[in-house]
Amino acid sequence: MKITGVEAIELRLPDSYAGPRLILRQTLIIKVNTDEGIVGFGEVDSSPSVVRAAVDAPLRNSPISGLGQVIMGQNPLEIRRLNDLMYQATFDYGRGGVVQHAIGGIDIALWDIAGKYYNQPVYRLLGGPFQTRIPAYASTLFGGNGKETAAEGKKWVSKGFTSVKFGWHPMGQSEKLDLELVEGARQGIGDKCNLMIDAGCCWDTATAIKRAQQFEDYHLYWLEEPLARDNIDGYRQLTNVSRIPIAGGEGEAGRYAFRNLIERGGIHIAQIELVRNGITESMRIADMAEDRGLKVVNHHWASDINLAASLHFLAARKSTFILEYCVADSPLRWEVTRKKIGIDAKGYVSVPDGPGLGIELNEETVARYRVD
Repeated sequence: MKITGVEAIELRLPDSYAGPRLILRQTLIIKVNTDEGIVGFGEVDSSPSVVRAAVDAPLRNSPISGLGQVIMGQNPLEIRRLNDLMYQATFDYGRGGVVQHAIGGIDIALWDIAGKYYNQPVYRLLGGPFQTRIPAYASTLFGGNGKETAAEGKKWVSKGFTSVKFGWHPMGQSEKLDLELVEGARQGIGDKCNLMIDAGCCWDTATAIKRAQQFEDYHLYWLEEPLARDNIDGYRQLTNVSRIPIAGGEGEAGRYAFRNLIERGGIHIAQIELVRNGITESMRIADMAEDRGLKVVNHHWASDINLAASLHFLAARKSTFILEYCVADSPLRWEVTRKKIGIDAKGYVSVPDGPGLGIELNEETVARYRVD
């Protein structure tokens, strides 16, 4: 079997969908075709136009080649080798960031092909499963104040979630509002539900340490990304004193970036974004994290392609304990695949059991929002 084509398909909502709470406005789908008719799908959460350039660029003699041409004609089942081939072919302009994002999206599509070829779900090819049902948390945004945040929390608890995470704006504007938002979140979901707070990289080190102390009374499951992503020394200071577990990593691309955050930053929970790393690299990162006693979670703020890849990845990890489940109100969240991956009555999500990722692309949605 040989690869005959690699497509980077940008999807973007029209301006009429713009709104203060609609932040999932674009995504990028990777489609890898083969000469045996098996097609694999992946997704990338990055700048779609830049990813497209990295995929579509021509083949060069120096290590600045486009990824699609690098793997053209190659056997898609040789996934580890192709990862290395793409890494080396982009050595002068990659080694992280958007190029790693693009490699990761292609890697997910290669695993989808492999599962379809062997007629097995991806998690079996990864050596799993440790579990096939994973408890999910609703991943949502803060309201504008504590009252609105409480109402948001009540909504998702009523839909069966036993854990809820609130994130980003307007956290970080003032101490008073920060505390009001967290208090509203806890009031909204009640005392029996797990509460996570994603600060959205909004504080300096001293403020993050203070907030971690102030938030203790609200019994947070974890505090996520309280600092700027490059403030590694600040993470070390915070994790040394925080009684709340500190999670981070969704913005990191590649195991070398994660090694810095884990070993120097001292985070307690490694949050791995599958559609910025791919399955192969995410497994390497998770091995490193688990070897150092950390727990591993996914990041999910995209379509069900991301969710499916995350589920197969988590099914193959021993430390898996929860799944991020994006509840953003966007057709790019819910309509990119034919069948929605939903939660059951107990707040669990089942890992797709079909060949490959176990999902089917909704070509009508792709055609509606495609950017040529």
